[in-house]
Amino acid sequence: MKALLQLPIRWKITGLAFGIVTFSLIIIGIILLGYSLDIKEEELSQRAMITAQLVAQNQTVQNSIEKENASEVLQLLIERMRIINEHDYIVILNMERIRLTHPIQERLGTVFSGGDENAAFSEHIYTSKASAEDGTETIRAFVPIMDRDRQQIGVVVVGSVLPKLVDIIYEFGHTAILITLITTLFGFWGAWLLANHIKRQTFEMEPNELARVLEERTATFNAIHDGVIAIDEKERITVINEAAKFMLNVKENAIGKQISDVIPDTRLPEILTLGAPVYQREFYIQNRPIFSNRIPIKDKGKVIGAVAVFQDKTEVNRLAKELTGVQAFVDALRVQNHEYSNKLHTIAGLIQLNQGNKALDYIFDLKEEQDSLSRILMQQIHDDSVAGLLLGKVSRGKELGITLKINKNSSFVHYPEGITNHDLVVIIGNLIDNSYDALIDAGSDIEDKTVYTLIKELDDELFIQVSDNGKGIPKKIIEKIFTRGFSTKRKEGRGIGLFLIQSIVERINGTIDIDSEENEGTTISITLPLRRGDGNA
Repeated sequence: MKALLQLPIRWKITGLAFGIVTFSLIIIGIILLGYSLDIKEEELSQRAMITAQLVAQNQTVQNSIEKENASEVLQLLIERMRIINEHDYIVILNMERIRLTHPIQERLGTVFSGGDENAAFSEHIYTSKASAEDGTETIRAFVPIMDRDRQQIGVVVVGSVLPKLVDIIYEFGHTAILITLITTLFGFWGAWLLANHIKRQTFEMEPNELARVLEERTATFNAIHDGVIAIDEKERITVINEAAKFMLNVKENAIGKQISDVIPDTRLPEILTLGAPVYQREFYIQNRPIFSNRIPIKDKGKVIGAVAVFQDKTEVNRLAKELTGVQAFVDALRVQNHEYSNKLHTIAGLIQLNQGNKALDYIFDLKEEQDSLSRILMQQIHDDSVAGLLLGKVSRGKELGITLKINKNSSFVHYPEGITNHDLVVIIGNLIDNSYDALIDAGSDIEDKTVYTLIKELDDELFIQVSDNGKGIPKKIIEKIFTRGFSTKRKEGRGIGLFLIQSIVERINGTIDIDSEENEGTTISITLPLRRGDGNA
C-alpha cells in the first residue's frame, strides 16, 4: 500500500483511468451478455412455436397420428424437420400422452411427463421453459394437433436447449477480445495523455511536492510583515496573508470572495485594466495610509490577475513626524544661531560707534519682525512640525538671499482625513524648495527674490499656495514636472519632490493647480478635502 501511494502521479492517473475503463468494460459485458441471453431465448421461443405449428398442420401428421404404426410413419418425417429447423427434439404425443416421435429411439412409446403439458391437451398454444437435472434449460413450444372436424387428436412439443453463458461468451469471443483490446489501448493512451497534461499543468511536480510548496508559501506569506493580496481576472481574492488582514481589518475568510465585497475602497482591480505595474504609490484604504507596489500577473501576455505588496505607514509616519520635526528645528536653530551672531556683531558695531539710538532702532525692528513671525507660527499654525519647517525655511531663505513671506491670514488646526503631518511637511517643504531653486537659478536677474506662502483652513478643505517671482516654468515642460525622475537640473536624486506631492494629493482626491508665466513667476495651489469623498474623483 505504501509503495502504491509513492507512485508518480502520472502512473496513478493512468492506473485509475485504466481501471475505470476496465470496470466499465466488465459492466457493459455483463449487460450485453444478459441482453444476448434474452434475445436468444426469444429467438428460440419463436422458432420453436413456428416449427410446432407447421408440424401440427402437416397432413401426414394429422392422418397418421391415430394409426397403430404412427411411429413408423412419423419418426423419419419429424426427424428430417427437426434437423432442417435445428431443434433439439420434436415430440408428437397422442391423446394418451404416448410419445410417437423422439430423437432417442428408447423413448418411443413411453409416456410424456414433463409437468407443463396439461394445458396443451386442452387446446392451448404456449411456450415454457424446462430445467433438466444437469442444469440445462430448454425452451418448449406446445401446439395441439386438430383433425378435419376440429377435434384434438394430439400435441406437438418442439424443444431447443438454451445456450449457457460460456457458449455465449465463446460465440462472441473473438469480437469481444478485439473490442476489449482496442478499448484498452485507447483507454491507456488517453489516460497517459491526461496524466501528462496534468503533470505539465502542475509544473512537473508531484502532489506531495505541491502540498509542500503551498505550505511553504503560506508560511512565508504569513511570516513577512508586508501585506500581500492577489486577485484573479474576475477580481476574486486568491491570496491574502495575515499581515494584510491585520492592516486592513479583515476578520473573515476572504479567499474566493470579490475584493470589492471584502475591501470596498481598494484600487487593485485598476491594475487588471491598466495591465502595467504601479510602484511606490500611497493609498488610503480602510482608514489606514499604506504604501503599495501593484503588479499585474500575466500568462502568455494576457493579464490573469494582480498582486499588491504594501506597508502600513502609521508607524513610519510616527517616526517621520519625530524626525521631521526635530530636523526642522535643528535646521532652524542652526540658521538662527548664525543669523543672530551677525545681528549681535551689527549691534556691537553700532554701540562702538556711539550710535546707541540706531542700535535700539535696529533691535526694535528685529523684535517686531520676530514677533510677527512667531505670532503666525505659534498662534495660527497648530502643528510643531509645520511650524518648525516654516521657521527653518525662513532662516534658510535669509541665507540664500531670499525672503520667505508667510501670509498673516494663514491658519491650520485640523488635518485632512488621510493626511499626516509628514505628508504636509513633504508638500510644503518641496514647494518652497522648488521656489528657492527657481530663484537661485535666476541668479542676479532678479533683485528682490521673494517666496509667498499661504496655508489656510477653510470650511471643507485645506488650501496651500506657494508663489515665487522667478522666471516661471516653460509651457512645453509644465505637464512633465510631476513625472517621477523628471527635473530641469542634472543633479542626481532630482525629480522626486513634485512626484511625491502628486502622489499624496491624488491619494485623497485633492487638486493641484499651476499658474506660471515666463519671467513673471510661478504659483502652485493645492486643495485637500478635509473629509474623504469631498474632493474631485
